[in-house]
Amino acid sequence: MNHHQLENKMKKTIKLGLALAALSIAPASAHDQHGHGTFSAGEPGDPRKPARTIEVLLNEMDYAPARIEVKRGEQIRFVLRNIGKEDHEFLLATTKENLAHAVEMKKHPHMEHDDPNGVRLAPNKTAEILWKFSKAGTFEFSCLIPDHRDYGMVGHVTVK
Repeated sequence: MNHHQLENKMKKTIKLGLALAALSIAPASAHDQHGHGTFSAGEPGDPRKPARTIEVLLNEMDYAPARIEVKRGEQIRFVLRNIGKEDHEFLLATTKENLAHAVEMKKHPHMEHDDPNGVRLAPNKTAEILWKFSKAGTFEFSCLIPDHRDYGMVGHVTVK
């Protein structure tokens, strides 16, 4: 390889590196920004600290229990069991955030959640979410698979 060819190859490598760097800092989509960094309903729990366990059953088209009360600062280990025949989700946020996220889910119905405040479960599967409720208020958990929320898959957590 002569000097000119080597120089061209280096320029292409630098351009590729710059393009990749630009992609990595490009603005994220609305879904990518959902819930990352700060969370309206509190924060991910600390597995080294005690937690109260609450089992939530996911079914067509409801949660049991659908109303949960916790104390501000309390850490909850949600044990989520899908006892239904379809996939279901548990996504903990504000109603406004979940409604906005539901719009995205209608565009991308098979979207998987990689957030500590949400999980998608296949039938007969179980998952856990460890959550510390550091903010007072009423928050919701809902299933954002298209139409599930509309048919009643919504629950509420009241933090006092």
